[in-house]
Amino acid sequence: MPTLRYGKTTVSFDVPESHSYDLITYKQPLGEPPDDAYSLSLIRQALAAPIGTPSLRELATDKTQAVILISDGTRLCPSWLLLPPLLEELNAAGIPDHAIDIVIALGLHRKHTAAELEQLVGTAIYQRIRVSNHSSCSEDCTYAGTTSRGTPIEINHLVAQAPLRIVTGNIEPHALVGISGGIKALVPGVASQRCIEHNHGLSLEYKAIPGHPNNPLHQDLEEAQQFAPIDFMLNVVVNHDRQVLHAAAGHIIEAHRQGTVFAAKLFLVPVQKQYDIVVVSPGGFPKDLQFYQALKALRNAAAITKPHGTIIMAAECSEQFGNGIFQYWVETIPERERAVAMLKQTFVAGAHKLLHLDEVLQNHPVYLHTSLPNALIDLLGCTPAPDLSSTLKSILLHPSQSLAIMPFGALTFPVH
Repeated sequence: MPTLRYGKTTVSFDVPESHSYDLITYKQPLGEPPDDAYSLSLIRQALAAPIGTPSLRELATDKTQAVILISDGTRLCPSWLLLPPLLEELNAAGIPDHAIDIVIALGLHRKHTAAELEQLVGTAIYQRIRVSNHSSCSEDCTYAGTTSRGTPIEINHLVAQAPLRIVTGNIEPHALVGISGGIKALVPGVASQRCIEHNHGLSLEYKAIPGHPNNPLHQDLEEAQQFAPIDFMLNVVVNHDRQVLHAAAGHIIEAHRQGTVFAAKLFLVPVQKQYDIVVVSPGGFPKDLQFYQALKALRNAAAITKPHGTIIMAAECSEQFGNGIFQYWVETIPERERAVAMLKQTFVAGAHKLLHLDEVLQNHPVYLHTSLPNALIDLLGCTPAPDLSSTLKSILLHPSQSLAIMPFGALTFPVH
């Protein structure tokens, strides 16, 4: 009986005895899963041997202030592990706690509560260091310049004014810009809505290959560095339990490229065929916190599903849609086809997820096992699947039908 992660719990289902299935998942290193002590050792090793820059302690010497950008709660990055060694280096260089700010690189994601901020950084650090949410309002950002592709670089005031900028994050493939981590902490992480919308809008013209940073969208992000340089980067590659498998520190591009190579070997998964039916889970919390994020797993599942083949996704979505603009478009535009046509004319960040959903639904019926109300599932264009076993049984009608299960769909990027 296969079991999938579902929010902070699990859900199991039956596969008929007449059928076998292929398990499609990312590569996990052999041996015991790394614990926090091992994860911390990898982080410290990376800090001790930075790529392309002097050590953080050297960079921080004679600086009066510093800002550290960290990922929000929808990401797997274990910021509570990355922050203590960074703060040690800053303190040793003479920058006291009161001269350090931590900013949550929200992009256009929702702001976090005080309790969530404390959970992200850990109680001890929350009591020591100022922690704040980024605001993407243009009046809360400083204009720094415009990229060659026309993206206006507007950066959080606090970040723009800081004499020392440090970014953190985790590296994994990303459908829109090719790869996460690195420069994404700056843009879209602490950029204005206008900046983010223009960069993301380039996706109407250019397509990225997951796992590869050499594409116009990612190059546009890296160009932002000319206007708001990042002094130091600490990124990790983690598994679905946020355990660190690799760490890279130093130059925002050089060190990130090294981490990208490691991440690609894990998360880009060769798949030899397509399947009639694919059952997928994003991998549980936080990857299925919102449908906005769970869509990534749905797209990965579609990559190994035959044309007109069926996808069944188990994603709790305890925060429902996860984006108000996306929800507004789903609930108010009369037909999805009309919304897609509108978005191809004028890109709207948040609503653009309808383009991704439409790519899947054009070719596949989708069943959702979720906490979303049935009415919202229907408005999305999907079908409720309150019981996974019975849903699968109703679709799996012939012995010749092929079946795949993707337990960590948000981290598994199939490559044919």
